[in-house]
Amino acid sequence: MGARTPGPRSFDAVVVAQLETQAWVAYYRREWPAFLRASVGMVADGFGMTRRDTLRGAWLVLRANQAWAPVPDNDPQRAQALMRRFYSLVVADGDLAFDPQRAAALEVGWWRAHREHQHDRNVTSDDLVDALVALYGYVYTVDAHSVHAAATSRVEAMDLSDAWVRAGCSRSDPLLSAERRALVASYSALLDAVERSRV
Repeated sequence: MGARTPGPRSFDAVVVAQLETQAWVAYYRREWPAFLRASVGMVADGFGMTRRDTLRGAWLVLRANQAWAPVPDNDPQRAQALMRRFYSLVVADGDLAFDPQRAAALEVGWWRAHREHQHDRNVTSDDLVDALVALYGYVYTVDAHSVHAAATSRVEAMDLSDAWVRAGCSRSDPLLSAERRALVASYSALLDAVERSRV
């Protein structure tokens, strides 16, 4: 079997998981050039856009994350506006069809759920799974049940990432390997759900 062609329905789950691990590490260490490099790779492999739109999209993702990052003085409206522009590129360049404004709201919605989950015990992992299921179901036009496993594994990865942050954000921490494995499981499950929806 040949190598996959990058795109939203044919990405390489291992590659995207590795890049997202790098992006999360860079985000929490506030290493923005490294975040941008990982973002370029994630956009390129995850969405298969033109080189120009890949670079524009990765820049928008970077700026959205920078708008979201400060605690507590972040700018969710700016983050969502930037992600709307990103998702507009995705729709214009690929084979996904959705409202970029709605997708951006769902994207920032899971960012919000994750932050609340980090700081409020009343916000459960199930709440975060639900936020991701809503995003995946909408963007990829698949049944919510089919992406539940993908969302659950990604939340597992987030919990490992949060533990890594609490432990001091060391690049040598074995938690990062566990996080990467959870993300591989997540993206593999998402790819399976997307592929099944086309049958």
